[in-house]
Amino acid sequence: MDAFNKVLEFLEEMTKNADEVQEKVLDEILSRNSGVEYLQRHGLNGQIERETFKKNMPVISYEDIMPDVTRVANGDKSQILCSQPISGFLMSSGTSAGKPKLIPTTEEESARRQFQFILVRAVMSKYIPDLDKGKRMYFLFTKPEVKTPGGLIARTVTTSFSKNSAPLKNGANFSSPIETILCPDSYQSMYSQMLCGLCLNKEVISAGAVLASGFIRAIRFLEKHWQLLCNDIRTGTLNPQITDPSVRDAVMRLLKPDQQLAEFIEEQCGKKESSWKGIINKLWPNTGTMSQYISILDYYCNGLPVVCKVYASSEGFFGVNLNPLSNPSEVSYTAIPTLCYFEFLPADRNNGVTNSISSPGPLDDKEQQKLVDLVDVKLGQEYEIVVTTYAGLYRYRVGDVLKVAGFKNKTPQFNFICRKNAVLSIDMEKTDEAELQSAVENATRHLVPFDAMLIDYTSFGDIASNPGHYVLYWELRQNGSTEIPPKVFEDCCLSIEESLNTFYCQGRFCDHSIAPLEIKIVKAGTFDELMDYSISLGASINQYKTPRCVTFAPIVEHLNSRVVSSYFSPTSPKPEPGH
Repeated sequence: MDAFNKVLEFLEEMTKNADEVQEKVLDEILSRNSGVEYLQRHGLNGQIERETFKKNMPVISYEDIMPDVTRVANGDKSQILCSQPISGFLMSSGTSAGKPKLIPTTEEESARRQFQFILVRAVMSKYIPDLDKGKRMYFLFTKPEVKTPGGLIARTVTTSFSKNSAPLKNGANFSSPIETILCPDSYQSMYSQMLCGLCLNKEVISAGAVLASGFIRAIRFLEKHWQLLCNDIRTGTLNPQITDPSVRDAVMRLLKPDQQLAEFIEEQCGKKESSWKGIINKLWPNTGTMSQYISILDYYCNGLPVVCKVYASSEGFFGVNLNPLSNPSEVSYTAIPTLCYFEFLPADRNNGVTNSISSPGPLDDKEQQKLVDLVDVKLGQEYEIVVTTYAGLYRYRVGDVLKVAGFKNKTPQFNFICRKNAVLSIDMEKTDEAELQSAVENATRHLVPFDAMLIDYTSFGDIASNPGHYVLYWELRQNGSTEIPPKVFEDCCLSIEESLNTFYCQGRFCDHSIAPLEIKIVKAGTFDELMDYSISLGASINQYKTPRCVTFAPIVEHLNSRVVSSYFSPTSPKPEPGH
């Protein structure tokens, strides 16, 4: 606890002196990398002053440095982006923009990222002091590593963590042996991790995954396979579908015949479907610890605290939730000034979509002058985050839009709003992820009287017809026996339309340039299949997020093949002044 207290004291100190810390971070990054080709190319010539940096260095996206990244990946050992040797690449999930990005990393950067886990543990210990006295059932998965033409390893962030984490390797406080996590077969890995968690159900005091979607997938897996898992627990034998020798050996060291536990699980899982409400605290009675998943998480967890710990990406670790027991819909992340140099590009909500600058690439001089430093952001304002890292990213647009929710001393705290590139558009209007999410939440209130909830959804801008229209694919879970009348779904369609921006409403009501919005109800399991498909293309279970807008033809075809019914908005929404 003394070590954790020192970490918290350090956090307090650096948030009080955020601007000084940020200036020091930028000075260190530019000093050590002063001779690299990228900085020389942009005329920095060893200068490390903040204003010179801002004047000379362009604000960029991944596409702008992809040629340099490709050179490194192909074996060029020149100091192109970073003075330290590039030790490998971290792969983005690929679910937001298609093909995964390769983010360069160094040995030092890997060690720096480990600080986030120490910081998270320190924060968690403040709110839940006994967290280390039991087991954590934390679902982690690894993807096969890829070797670039130059011989460097490319892996996901979570694969890197799983292979390098000392707590995971020694099994401390985790319900799953490391062998089950490192298993490359996602079915065998999920099955064995769930089985271990059930065997240790009374020792498990917290449960989770990297993303909420991953945890929900684990519970759905349990819904499908609980009978097989019960049989293993009853007989003390492992399902023959688990063929990985290291996994079998690790699980069999833990698995013993337990008739009583098997009967208990059968009793909880074998009841009518509605009994799955609160299944987490039923099966794991000692447990106690992503906005679109809050309702379904609450359904499974039945009031247990849902903890959102960190804000991070493949590009870096950016913030920590200093109030981990807050409502997930109200989570804010405090920026950590020591980990990278932050800048923020003001965003606005004109036309209902969060816009920074329309161009995804470098900004012109006038546009670059709009960027502000970490301590200069304004409460309530939305920004696109721009980072400069120790490992060779300079004024890099991460693509996330954040909103300033408050301050910890002099350091801002942010709500995550949306990914900047998730946009629906038919005519002149644009609808972003955050606006669509809010509209869907408003619409699902019509489902409450029928004891139904939205499991997952995505959208598609259908321009095959004239005029085009928005299509939303919904997967529902209905616990009640009352059939939902078509009018309810039509009301959902209209509710969504009425929640969208005035440009959309004008297109529907005045210009008739947009056809009525359509909701397509898909079969149960559709979004699990969508996740499986993405994983088959190389996505990681840990990092997978359901895309809120799809354009890839095979995905649209799959969704359409699973539709069981469809409904259209019955009338046009009327634009209102100031809507």
